[in-house]
Amino acid sequence: MERLFPSDGRQSWAVKDVRGVVFDSRGRLWFCSSQGVGVLDGARWTLYTPAEGLPYDDFTAIAAGGDGSIWFGTRMGAIRFDGHHWSYRQGRRWLPNDEVRSIAVEPDGTAWIATAAGISRIGRRPMTLAEKAQFFEQEIDRRHRRTPYGFVHAVVVSRPGDASEWTQTDSDNDGLWTAMYGAGECFAFAATGDEAARRRARKAFEALRFLSQVTQGGSHPAPRGFIARSILPASGPDPNLRDSPERDRRRQASDRLWKVIVPRWPLSADGKWYWKTDTSSDELDGHFFFYAAYYDPVSRTDEERQEVRGHVSAVADHLLVHAYSLVDHDGRPTRWAVFGPDRLNHDRDWWQERGINSVSILSYLRTAHHITGDARYARACRALVERHGYAMNAMIVKSHHGPGGGNQSDDEMIFMNYYNLIRYETDPDLRMQYLLGFRHHFENEIPEMNPLFNFLYAAVARGASFEDAFGRRDLSPPPGWLEDAVDTLKRIPLDRFDWAHRNSVRRDIVLLPPHLRENSAGRYGMRNRGRVIPADERYFSHWNHDPWQLDTGGEGRTLADGTVFLLPYYLGLYHRFLRD
Repeated sequence: MERLFPSDGRQSWAVKDVRGVVFDSRGRLWFCSSQGVGVLDGARWTLYTPAEGLPYDDFTAIAAGGDGSIWFGTRMGAIRFDGHHWSYRQGRRWLPNDEVRSIAVEPDGTAWIATAAGISRIGRRPMTLAEKAQFFEQEIDRRHRRTPYGFVHAVVVSRPGDASEWTQTDSDNDGLWTAMYGAGECFAFAATGDEAARRRARKAFEALRFLSQVTQGGSHPAPRGFIARSILPASGPDPNLRDSPERDRRRQASDRLWKVIVPRWPLSADGKWYWKTDTSSDELDGHFFFYAAYYDPVSRTDEERQEVRGHVSAVADHLLVHAYSLVDHDGRPTRWAVFGPDRLNHDRDWWQERGINSVSILSYLRTAHHITGDARYARACRALVERHGYAMNAMIVKSHHGPGGGNQSDDEMIFMNYYNLIRYETDPDLRMQYLLGFRHHFENEIPEMNPLFNFLYAAVARGASFEDAFGRRDLSPPPGWLEDAVDTLKRIPLDRFDWAHRNSVRRDIVLLPPHLRENSAGRYGMRNRGRVIPADERYFSHWNHDPWQLDTGGEGRTLADGTVFLLPYYLGLYHRFLRD
């Protein structure tokens, strides 16, 4: 018997430790070994190692499907290869156990995978993005609306992976998450005219408005226009027993600017609700992002539009009256919602927030001016630019060490705020200045394949350019932005449970260098093709989760909602990047 020495011109192997051999539907010979994967097509070999995208290589099985796919079993999950793309199926989202013992593949490509703890069936069925959106809409309407106001958030289940029983939960960012969900519904209505989307958007507006109304009156009233983080029914446990002054003082050990505020959860004037204080800048970011999306295409009648104008004016006036800060019931600014020049330009404790909070307040004021027509907001915006250099602050919006530098919460805020600021800025020179700052930031986010970020940037930057002393620069998103966004939308799983994924074991990973993350210890990285782990091979509940983190998820006891899909999908439809 002749021994084969596979060679494809780039590499040549003396094959050893062969773990499996199979012929595929085209008669090609495939093998897997400790060196990688090889395929013989006629007289031509092609060899695959982690450098070519092979995710893992401790093989236990190999099988071929009638659809041309090849499946590999490993001691750490299963792998599907279609000739172009590798799919890594690891963790309980895909398998009862990661140790694969055998694989059988049906003619249509459906794989039956025997593991140490049971059998998994992985099949493929056609589904449009519109059908996927409908699925997530139904799931949210069924499980994820908390309180009569319908705040949208994840639920907790009794048994891992079993959605038959669930408990609704609150979060520090109920306003932000509901605003992002509601903005998606606004874009859905604008793109499709679907009245159901309009009703959902209206419900979101009422929920967000209530977060301002609930803070008025009672024993600890906040100044007019103050927005609560969240609400809880007064009929339930007192959240102040958990969020106590003692807890705040412990927090000050790691953040000396952290507020001790009593109570952290005041009772509403009618005695029905606890409302949470110390509202952050990211809450305001979400609110103003939603207000613009709601006002333009959704609010139809004069009465509706006046409701929006009145509410936005109250919030914007609060910021003007309180020196560009959000001031709590204790008369002090909240920990993070500080936007005034005395802090951002002259206080070293705020150097990291200088750029991002400058963009935030400029965006709020421009959005408020667009909605209300009140010239006070335009004048305030101009004063921050001309007297305090906020436009220059906005050009370097975040202190970056490079792609993968961390804090996607900031990135999420930055993209939403730039989107409104650039659309509503009336000075063309300022608009180009902001757009250049946006491009500078976007370049660090390209490897994340984030459809929300890609669409928000493309919506204001396609076809734009910037000219300086060195010439003209094209600010359009670079090639591949749409393909990356669509790939992620396709891959976002219907299964939104927080299943654990261990990507740190992968062989196709490049770890981030130490200067990007302190004490990273191999926890962060990307695929060696220059992109982060695909959306169906990691867990994230919101776009503020870190896509560079290799090991993610939990035990399958939290079921996230589908806003991560709905908002970018509907935004893409609205701007005609996608077709329904």
